[in-house]
Amino acid sequence: MKFAQLTKMTEDEARHYLEGIRWPNGPVCAHCGSTEVTKLQGKATRPGVYKCKSKECRKKFTVTVNTIFEKSHIAIRNWAMAFHLMCASKKGISAHQLHRMIGITYKSAWFMCHRIRHAMTEGMDKPMTGVVEADETYVGGKPRYHKRRDQQKEMGRATPKAPVLVLVERDGRAVCRPVADVSTEELRKHVVENVSPEAKFMTDEWPAYNRIGRSMIGGHYQVNHGKKEYARMSPDGTNVNTNTAESFFALLKRGHYGTFHKMSKHHLHRYCTEFAFRWTRRKMSDGERMIEAIRGAEGKRLTYR
Repeated sequence: MKFAQLTKMTEDEARHYLEGIRWPNGPVCAHCGSTEVTKLQGKATRPGVYKCKSKECRKKFTVTVNTIFEKSHIAIRNWAMAFHLMCASKKGISAHQLHRMIGITYKSAWFMCHRIRHAMTEGMDKPMTGVVEADETYVGGKPRYHKRRDQQKEMGRATPKAPVLVLVERDGRAVCRPVADVSTEELRKHVVENVSPEAKFMTDEWPAYNRIGRSMIGGHYQVNHGKKEYARMSPDGTNVNTNTAESFFALLKRGHYGTFHKMSKHHLHRYCTEFAFRWTRRKMSDGERMIEAIRGAEGKRLTYR
């Protein structure tokens, strides 16, 4: 569905649309999972309320129960538009922009954005295989110049910026998350969790990757950025580079500088999740990407506190 179609939907149409995505084979009890449910109708009942017919349950529910939408006073049609805008914006969309376009308060838009990012959180079904690139960057405010001209500007590891690691499978998925530091122990934890030992592991010359690479059966390939080496062909015919990971960071940094302007360390992992979600589904249409995000909203809650 296009964004123009979403803006024309009524609240009832938006609720039916959400029910069709969450329950493609008919309503399911949000409390016990039973398919024996009945729809309640009448003047005293608000639209979209169902009741479970199971003797052990007998509870009432709507399509928003047991999702990030639960107990939200924001209209479902506004939720649908917010999902579409966040899934379609390649470099993200700010909460200020969202609150102006949808017509809700900034505080509600800010909380809505983080709940949608929480819905985009996904587990790794199976480890990455094939060619996997790893790289790290630093996200945060720009370091100040020193007053003395003979002192150079501090960059990267010499600043209090937050380190971020990305693991990108060529023509596949991406996993991006903040890390405590860029030590071997910290990086190894995330690589072992998400990358298969049979994968071809691509990194730059950062020494922390050396010990990790020894455990990769598929081989550890490196390029030396310090010597201005950005791509090379290995003896076995493998194209060695980390350009895919660099491309991911280019989008993350453009979103940081041009859209959000500030990413706090407390919420940085949610922004990383959002960019990884869009990257993994970059070959989908905007509407398909939105449906995938809505399906991920089930079974998740994120309170303001």
